[in-house]
Amino acid sequence: MNSTNINAVTLERILDRCNLYDACKQVKANKGAPGVDGMRVEELQPYIDGRDYPSQLTHAVLNGTYKPQPIKRVYIPKDNGEQRPLGIPTVQDRVIQQATAQVLTELYEPLFSDNSFGFRPGRGTQDAIERATEYVNSGLKWVIDLDLAKFFDTVNHSKLLQVLSNHISDERVISLIHKFLRATVSENGKIGQATVISTPQGGCISPILANILLNELDQNLEKRNIKFVRYADDMVVFCGSYRAAERILGNIKKFIEEKLFLRINETKTKIIRVSKEVQFLGFSYTNKTTAKRKKEEGKSSANLVSYCP
Repeated sequence: MNSTNINAVTLERILDRCNLYDACKQVKANKGAPGVDGMRVEELQPYIDGRDYPSQLTHAVLNGTYKPQPIKRVYIPKDNGEQRPLGIPTVQDRVIQQATAQVLTELYEPLFSDNSFGFRPGRGTQDAIERATEYVNSGLKWVIDLDLAKFFDTVNHSKLLQVLSNHISDERVISLIHKFLRATVSENGKIGQATVISTPQGGCISPILANILLNELDQNLEKRNIKFVRYADDMVVFCGSYRAAERILGNIKKFIEEKLFLRINETKTKIIRVSKEVQFLGFSYTNKTTAKRKKEEGKSSANLVSYCP
């Protein structure tokens, strides 16, 4: 671990002119709807041009008076007919979140597991699927399909801030992230109360914070030489037998509940032998191979058999 780099997570680095410039460009490129103040991403151009740097916003962050505006709550439909809550911060708050996320990403990336793929530069769904296929082909035919119960809605702020504090010495950065987490929610014109749990889906800092917290689980599994693939809060764990899978799942559940203060969805979490029922990121696996592939490889191996949109 490179502690020197980690200690370089400072408020000054977040508010560095070049970092803010990149954050403004990224927020504008991401587009997205206005927040509660109605400001559109197109209005960021003066910041990108450098005409408004340093601004009142950056001064407020630096002197500690910055307070994120309420997050606009909207709902998007899910495939199962339910609705997923989505939080839309204001454009300016998105810039500060993005600037923070960029510094966190740069400095935490070397600490993340090689089996983590979601919301990381240079990694994607296909990489995760290939790694999962590799583990199945190595003979690990039992899979723990792990489902975290409403992960983003149940992130414990105190635990997350503790994990961040293990590597970030600048308390002003911890305080800034705490403000993001505590931002109130505006729904139908009514502003709710600040909470001590959840990190709103829709904020550009949420993915990196999720990876930082769940990296604790990743590192725990790697210390025990357990093979897994994680994509954000989706995880599959590969085992050589059903008995081993039962034991490992028990240990994972204990760690998640007692160390991370999260919960496993008991209904959706299951242990399955590799088959078409095993799905990860929309793909299913099976031990059945074509006659041609059997001839080429001389043994049964896992195939990516279908995509289920």
